[in-house]
Amino acid sequence: MTYLVGGCVRDLLLGIHPKDFDIATNARPDEVKRTIHRAYIIGKRFRLVLVRRDEMQFEVATFRREVGADEVREDLPAGDNVFGTAEEDARRRDFTINGLFYDPIADQLIDYAEGLPDLEHRWVRMIGDPTVRLTEDPIRIMRALRLKHMIGFALDPELRKAMQDYASTLPTTALPRRREEILKWLRLKNPDLGFREAYDLGILKFVAPTLHAALERGGDEAEVFYSYLQQIPYGEEVPLSPGDLFGLLALAYMRAFLQSEPDAGPGTRSIFDNPAFQTWMRDELGMFKFEQTLTTKALHVEPLLAKRREFQRKGERRQRALLNNEAFPLALRFAISDYLLGCEDLLYWRQNYATVREQNPHAAEGARRKRRRTRPRRPRTGAPPANPNPTPRK
Repeated sequence: MTYLVGGCVRDLLLGIHPKDFDIATNARPDEVKRTIHRAYIIGKRFRLVLVRRDEMQFEVATFRREVGADEVREDLPAGDNVFGTAEEDARRRDFTINGLFYDPIADQLIDYAEGLPDLEHRWVRMIGDPTVRLTEDPIRIMRALRLKHMIGFALDPELRKAMQDYASTLPTTALPRRREEILKWLRLKNPDLGFREAYDLGILKFVAPTLHAALERGGDEAEVFYSYLQQIPYGEEVPLSPGDLFGLLALAYMRAFLQSEPDAGPGTRSIFDNPAFQTWMRDELGMFKFEQTLTTKALHVEPLLAKRREFQRKGERRQRALLNNEAFPLALRFAISDYLLGCEDLLYWRQNYATVREQNPHAAEGARRKRRRTRPRRPRTGAPPANPNPTPRK
């Protein structure tokens, strides 16, 4: 028994091309691995099977069920690996429209969670009592908001009220999980609408209190911030990286609340030394250090793009240094958002950057590797032996 499940079924019914296809089965992970060629078991808390076919990969999960209150935890498998039936699996999912199963062999749609009526009436509704389900995992608050704006549905009134009532529990969740949801907000077609509603519902106050406080002042500054979010590219063939998305979000914050023009007001470095701005990036957004550094470099490079004539007078070596700068692509996106370049200048930078990348496609990666090699190393004297199987760095 094997079905397509979740978002891919929902999107197919809405006429949207799914980004990926999730599969659920009654076979255990070990059985799936033995049956399917090029299948790999991944995860510990939630064991599933990753299957690769050419450039695509599929996640195959075994049906799960909720653990009963009368069951002894010590006798159960570690993590979220308590297997069950298809119906039990459907009812433990988050939203009704994500609980649909499709059997491609029998061409049968299976709806255990009453998702079809909600799909027809365009409701985002929680499976079960919203107050209970949001208490179990407050990240569902951010997911519900994203789902609403991703497919253009309305929030069920009970779910909406529960989201407002339990928004204060979001800081108890892990920062990396909130980071991923913020990135998904930024990948929406209209990210400004998602952030507006997050503010209106009081969600942003507990996800990014620094940004909430800035928006709370209202006025033109808030509208400037939202206007920058509207310019975040959507639907590009090559999706923006997390560093690019966070960089554009940081640019929106800076232009709205700290420095309205690329070359006006306090210097870029003084802005990045601002404790509130640092806290927002590091502790609220969960930006990695290299992402913060990339944004800083891009802000330094951006004003140089407005000086094309001066750049053309420089020697070839200095020109290549700028075009090979790892922050150049993000700086160019900043310049577009700031309306800093005319059509002729924009075409010039794009053509020259493309030419340099064709000639030396690994220049930026080489610079990153070189920077990593120059980090101080632990003295050999008295140091423990190197780990022959180090954990890969993210």
